[in-house]
Amino acid sequence: MIREMRRKDRELQKDEALEILDKSLYGVLSTVSEDGFPYGVPINHIYIDGSIYFHCAVEGHKLDNIKNNDKVSFCVVGEAEVLPDKFSTKYQSVIVFGRAMEVPDDEKNMVLLEILNKYSPDYIEEGKEHIQKRGKASKVIRIKIEHISGKARR
Repeated sequence: MIREMRRKDRELQKDEALEILDKSLYGVLSTVSEDGFPYGVPINHIYIDGSIYFHCAVEGHKLDNIKNNDKVSFCVVGEAEVLPDKFSTKYQSVIVFGRAMEVPDDEKNMVLLEILNKYSPDYIEEGKEHIQKRGKASKVIRIKIEHISGKARR
């Protein structure tokens, strides 16, 4: 069950939350391991049509966790500024809950190109070559967003 936000006065509209999610350079993916321990790892991502995508190696801790339990959360922080005289912080944050799954090869190639466009727009041709050479050594995971909330102190 997803809890309601306690500070409703700081709640962002869904379109604002999606914009922050889309523009952020990285976020923290949280999964749960077989032994019940949480595992949070920073990752690059892209947002496309109600889903978050990221690429990773073909094996590893986060993939093991996703195979065991596909429920994940993903958090990004937009702008942040410490306000020392107010003993507070001005911020924007977004948290997403959803289910993670590996995508098929046709979707994988499209997503890798979108990741290239976001993070290396000045190196598209070189990036395409890199994808051709190293694409088989990576997986692309999609998080289908089931719930999103955004919060800000302005």
